[in-house]
Amino acid sequence: MERTPITVSALNAYLKAKFDADRQLGDILLKAEVSNFKRNSSGHLYFSLKDENSQVSAVMFAGPAASLKFRPKDGDRVLVEGSVAIYVPYGQYQVYVRKMTDVGTGDLWLEYERLKQKLEAEGLFRPERKRPLPGFPKAVGVVTSPTGAAVRDVINIIGRRWPLARIIVYPTSVQGTEAKDSIVRAIAKANADARVDVLIVGRGGGSIEDLWPFNEEAVAYAIRDSKLPVVSAVGHETDFTIADFVADLRAPTPSGAAELVVPDRRALLDQLDVLARKLDYVLAKTLSAARDRLSSVASSYVFRTPERLLEKASVRLAHLDERLDLVRPDRLLADRKANLGHAETRLSSRFMAILAAAGYAYGRCAGRLELVNPLSIMTRGYAVIRKDGRIVRSVDELVQDDHLDVRLSDGSADCRVLAVRKGE
Repeated sequence: MERTPITVSALNAYLKAKFDADRQLGDILLKAEVSNFKRNSSGHLYFSLKDENSQVSAVMFAGPAASLKFRPKDGDRVLVEGSVAIYVPYGQYQVYVRKMTDVGTGDLWLEYERLKQKLEAEGLFRPERKRPLPGFPKAVGVVTSPTGAAVRDVINIIGRRWPLARIIVYPTSVQGTEAKDSIVRAIAKANADARVDVLIVGRGGGSIEDLWPFNEEAVAYAIRDSKLPVVSAVGHETDFTIADFVADLRAPTPSGAAELVVPDRRALLDQLDVLARKLDYVLAKTLSAARDRLSSVASSYVFRTPERLLEKASVRLAHLDERLDLVRPDRLLADRKANLGHAETRLSSRFMAILAAAGYAYGRCAGRLELVNPLSIMTRGYAVIRKDGRIVRSVDELVQDDHLDVRLSDGSADCRVLAVRKGE
């Protein structure tokens, strides 16, 4: 009997009908750990539910997600209610979650947080440890899987942006239990290669389990000990690993790392073009100014009649010669002697005049002093009377029987007051 082939769409539709008819699959209760969590801009939640051995894709649409009482994240242990169905376009079955309850944090997430806190306390994340990337690397090392899409993206982007850079791939496993040791060896090999200037360490996206080798302690220490600047490029933009925190620079994706480690030749060529135009402008302006100055100098009075300049110099030389003649030593000495003789004559005349004036002034002052000399006055019959050593100026100072000292021009006498008469 000849069989009639069916389409893939028909197969997926048939399987979806089988899933929908199964009552157990229509209402399931799962206890699992959240992994590879993504929140769409529409509000839908996409993630995986896993245990120690298996995982299954899950989706929670925006309506049920709006009623959640917590914000799900990778590593959360949850209890979910929902159904299992086939998504026909991809032939993939997944869990459609109606309700989700948080029941704790998963083991991997706890291990991630523990190691992160430990390495942060050791100073592996300090900003001052971060090294700058070389501006124009001659060779870029890439530690990643040689068969993944990530390495192809890195090669294509670096080749387009900066074809002068050599790309050296250090193959490594990026997933599984053996991956951490493979990554450590590849980083060490790249550091031993004197050709390499900068190193990209990473892989494409995946679940937290897929990316776990980049959360290993050994990989963190290998990045710390690298002599080469390291750019971490693990997963997608929303994925963060321990390697991202330890590396000198984190790139959101491997493609982003390729753009960070090399310059864009087109942008540099544009900059050079702008600088060349500026240089042309400056040179043209400088040459134009020099030409104008040369033309001005060439047409100046001096260059048009240079003999006039010589005439002026000759006149100035003659004036200087005359001034030099005036300051010859013998001429100066004769002038100084003549001036000295005149000064002596003037000084002698001045001195004699001063002496005469001084004699005349002395005579006048002596006559005036003689007129006010008390002794000269007393020769004319005047006396100075003292009582108890003080000069008496009024009869009011005297009483009968006072003893007085009377000073005359040629001596003194002791007297006694017989009577005091006022106004006589």
